[in-house]
Amino acid sequence: MHEPVPLLHDYLIHSAHHKSGTVALVCGSHRITYGELEASSNAIANDLMNMGVERGDRVMIFGDNTIETVISFWAALKANAVACLINPLTKRDKLTYLLDDCQPTALITEARLYATFDEPARRCVSLRRVVVSGAIEDETLTELPCAARWTEAVLGERNAPPPRRCIDIDLAAIVYTSGSTGEPKGVMLTHRNMMTACTSVASYLGIRDDEVILNVLPLAFDYGLYQMIMAFRAGACLVLERSFAFPAQVLRRIAEERVTGLPGVPTIFSTLLQLGSLTDHDLSSIRYVTNTGAALPVQHLLRLKSIFSGARIYSMYGLTECKRCSYLPPEDLDRKPSSVGIAIPNTEMWIVDEHGRRVGPDVVGQLVIRGATVMKGYWRKPEATAKKLKPGPLPGEQVLYTGDFCRMDAEGYLYFVSRSDEVIKSRGEKVAPKEVENALLDIPGVREAAVIGVPDDLLGEAVKAFVVVDQERSLDEKQLQRECQRRLESFMVPKYIAIVPGLPRTDTGKISKRELVTG
Repeated sequence: MHEPVPLLHDYLIHSAHHKSGTVALVCGSHRITYGELEASSNAIANDLMNMGVERGDRVMIFGDNTIETVISFWAALKANAVACLINPLTKRDKLTYLLDDCQPTALITEARLYATFDEPARRCVSLRRVVVSGAIEDETLTELPCAARWTEAVLGERNAPPPRRCIDIDLAAIVYTSGSTGEPKGVMLTHRNMMTACTSVASYLGIRDDEVILNVLPLAFDYGLYQMIMAFRAGACLVLERSFAFPAQVLRRIAEERVTGLPGVPTIFSTLLQLGSLTDHDLSSIRYVTNTGAALPVQHLLRLKSIFSGARIYSMYGLTECKRCSYLPPEDLDRKPSSVGIAIPNTEMWIVDEHGRRVGPDVVGQLVIRGATVMKGYWRKPEATAKKLKPGPLPGEQVLYTGDFCRMDAEGYLYFVSRSDEVIKSRGEKVAPKEVENALLDIPGVREAAVIGVPDDLLGEAVKAFVVVDQERSLDEKQLQRECQRRLESFMVPKYIAIVPGLPRTDTGKISKRELVTG
């Protein structure tokens, strides 16, 4: 018999074989070994197969950062199915849309989310199995299609996963975009896509088997999901938290578990840097810190470097459609602090103009990505797929047109400018919101800033900024406007500035400009 082609869930299988008794997951007060994860995921996989889940079927996992969610992801893959993780903050109407779009054969969820999933699940004609964790009444459970308690399903066939049917070009996951600029789109990722991305990112981060990676990001967010995948690939330990809502508790956990890897997004690091008690916590075990989701202001990057003095700080940039585009090597942070770095290993990138022609250094254009990390397409959206995936330089290949405006310097270092759908046209000039936001964040006392375009009879679109300021600062709108005039070209200076107590967020913690526009 020939060796089977490696698939994504082989990361767990391999680590469980070699490190069965090693703690793989710390979640609250629970410590779960690789052997226990392997057995439990086998049981859930066999339950799914026994209830009719077949190769290529979707298994929707609607849950929080819990042991059950972790097990369910690997179980879906072992059942030859496609895992689809949904953020637990998702509302009923959106969940209804996602169920209708994804057409899953199985739903794995939590009793506490019953009010959200109850009606959508009962109306979803494709469901053949619903598995619910947590306390739920028998009569409530029987109203759901082919429902079972988690505690029953996880006691099934634990010795081996179902027969292997997939190859590496089969889908492993559908990751829905946050929908901050419109209807959610399901990004289709194959086993090969995800393994390539995981190998590439883990290689430049230098992930080791003694790593202890803290994850406060939702597993439904690809950045959070890959923390788990990278940890289990290496046979390392994942410390899973539900959120960063209680920073002091998370900081204590870092010291207790001797956490070595700290991934975050700008919101998390902004909150962290505001804490007066930060120096009271032992953060000496941290070996690396990563940021993506949006570019960190330079001053935040430099402060992180001073706080985590023994750690490597990685500024990164990517999008769900290809996982990661670039990373800034830590040794280049002082030299190029505003850059999001060079192409990740085994990936190529370049900038094109509106006609698809490559441009020279320091010319702003659309970023194009070539590599095995590029998605298969958008689930059931061929027109949207065709806008993103276009013929590449070699015959028969497709590359990703990201829709993001960037520039690249003569050394090949990338600088993010803006999302294409965020560009503001004011006075006939193109205004990149990111540039205005950076200028605002450079003003002492400004904590956060978000910039959008609003209709204007004279300008076409006017620049409007929403600004969060430190409470101890007495900044007003006119002062901020004057500071912007000092820092920006006249057509970029916001016509309107609103000082607000906070900014709306998407499920994944990004600033929701859609809500700013509609609100």
